[in-house]
Amino acid sequence: MKRFVLAGLGLIALAGAAIAADLPPAPGNYYKAPAFVPPPYSWTGFYVDVNGGGAFGQSTWDTAGSYNLTGGLVGGTAGYNYQYGQAVFGLEGDIDWSSIRGSTTTAGCPAGCTTNDSWLSTLRGRVGYAAGRFMPYITGGGAFGNINASTPGGGGSITNPGWTLGAGLEFAIAGNWTAKAEYLYVDLGKFNCGIGCGAATDNVSFNTSLIRGGFNYRF
Repeated sequence: MKRFVLAGLGLIALAGAAIAADLPPAPGNYYKAPAFVPPPYSWTGFYVDVNGGGAFGQSTWDTAGSYNLTGGLVGGTAGYNYQYGQAVFGLEGDIDWSSIRGSTTTAGCPAGCTTNDSWLSTLRGRVGYAAGRFMPYITGGGAFGNINASTPGGGGSITNPGWTLGAGLEFAIAGNWTAKAEYLYVDLGKFNCGIGCGAATDNVSFNTSLIRGGFNYRF
């Protein structure tokens, strides 16, 4: 009996040795390459863009009172950013074709008074916060555009300077492309339409809020 037990144990030992010989070698200390970490996004550089959006505002005449203006606009922008740490400082200018207009018929202007603007331009500074590929910013500066005031048989027009203030968000899409959405309040002041608008003195003002988006190409 002892012989059978010893023989069985010997066979088990031989089988274990054979299996161990067929196993792959234990893994060694392999080198693991470090994970790729993309470089931080930089907002520094020149850029150009196309933009478009809508506007709503108000015009006030001495004789006709105040009434609402609405319309759309489309145009282009060029600018430059400089990033220092997470702060981004920039300067940009834009010019847009616009169809912002409104009219009213009141006791002071029974035949109808109309105000419209056919183009707007701004030259603004920007200060942003670089949060990776996102950049919220505030912006403000000068604004320029035309104020056209008209009544049946008369009217007047002027290119007026003014001011603008707003805020927005820009984010990197892919490659050199970014997208932005922004709000701007624009005030072009007022001008004296006078006799052309049917009165010896008739001041006409123009202000509007712009909500627009755009795509920037960065160089």
